[in-house]
Amino acid sequence: MASYHLEYDWDEVLLPEWNRLGIGEIGTRGFCALKLAQRLLDPVPAGNCKLQTLRQYYRLPGRGAHTALGDVDTVIDLMQQVLRPLAEKRGLETWAALRDFTDDEWYPSRLPFGKFKGRLYQEATGDADLKSWLEWLAESSNDRSSTMGSWYLAQLAAGVTLDDTALLDLDNGRDGGGVSAGLVVFQHAEVEQYRRLVESARNRLADLELEFGIEKSKVDSVRARLFGALRSYYQERDRLRLLIQYREVYLHRLLTDGEDAAGKTPGDYQRESGEKDREFDSTAAALKGKRELNEEETARLRKLWKKLVRMFHPDQYEHDPEKRRTYEKLTQAINEARDRGEIELLERIAKDPQAFILQQGWAAVALDGSHTLEELRSLYEHLRIRILELIETLDELRASPDFHLYQFAEQDEAVIPEVIEGQKSELEKEIDALEAEAKRKAAEIEELVGECPL
Repeated sequence: MASYHLEYDWDEVLLPEWNRLGIGEIGTRGFCALKLAQRLLDPVPAGNCKLQTLRQYYRLPGRGAHTALGDVDTVIDLMQQVLRPLAEKRGLETWAALRDFTDDEWYPSRLPFGKFKGRLYQEATGDADLKSWLEWLAESSNDRSSTMGSWYLAQLAAGVTLDDTALLDLDNGRDGGGVSAGLVVFQHAEVEQYRRLVESARNRLADLELEFGIEKSKVDSVRARLFGALRSYYQERDRLRLLIQYREVYLHRLLTDGEDAAGKTPGDYQRESGEKDREFDSTAAALKGKRELNEEETARLRKLWKKLVRMFHPDQYEHDPEKRRTYEKLTQAINEARDRGEIELLERIAKDPQAFILQQGWAAVALDGSHTLEELRSLYEHLRIRILELIETLDELRASPDFHLYQFAEQDEAVIPEVIEGQKSELEKEIDALEAEAKRKAAEIEELVGECPL
């Protein structure tokens, strides 16, 4: 591992410039910083990530998320703590140099669209189909697409390889001390270094998966209580909405196409009504048994998850569909058991995963094994993207109304019963209005044909 001496003073030159800027200028500099992140952190899809996602990924300090000043401070943290050592490596010593660097023609290593979306363009050196696709892109009649394809082909012709200098030891910095302990700038990453990076990425992913599973179970427990108390009201409301919709359809068909065409409407209504009922049954089944884990159960689940996450080899069986399906089924079984809080099942899988696989009748797989440098690099990139995706998924969960309701209920147990009673009252009013509308439609039909068939 190489270390690099700071040849210019960010603290005395660049950061004070940030502090002197007005809001309009900050927006321009912030855009430049995110473009710089996209370039320096490639192939992490930094350009597609929210600022707060990058903050969490690199364990930067919380600065008042989604506030103007907080976002500006986070951009400064990103520049100073994450991009700085990578910019130093490239000899970018002034703000003008940074701007010139971000303005150079460049496209992300990971293809952003098309049949090979998510693949690294460098893989075209050993994949004829990918190479042909890039050649097709370069010949596109669209100027931007053609320029993009030509750029990729030029990089391949020049022998440009994946830049592995911007790597992150995702298991470091756990004490909350920031990213400085986690960012690793390698001169050349070798097999053992990648093994360490993969291991730390698995640990970080395990923490996030577990955190998401526990918080989702809390949200699901609230949803289960609400659904159990309000199902009959929601079901009746949806039944009336559907009934009104099909009485409208009946009237339209009657007046437009005649009574024979209108006569098909009751059957259509019955079929969709049955589908709606099955949806309610499916939701009830999904929420059945949802409960919160206590502290002891959470600790057991955390320990189990740490053991099971070592099975996470996303691309180990990329070219063996049958074994790939086994991996996917096993992962799904583990995730579902985690979400349901079925600790005993997780313990059984962890004790003897191969026995569990054979009991299910799935193809046997090796759950551990050696990897080449290219396999480890590919695995690490997959894990990094999965971590970013999971950070955003967790943020979406925490922003949901049901999660906020759970938080309120933690402080006051009377909150959920109050919410249930309030929603009941609103639903009863809506149901009364829908019943009146349904009766009006029925009367309109009866006036035309003598009776309402639905």
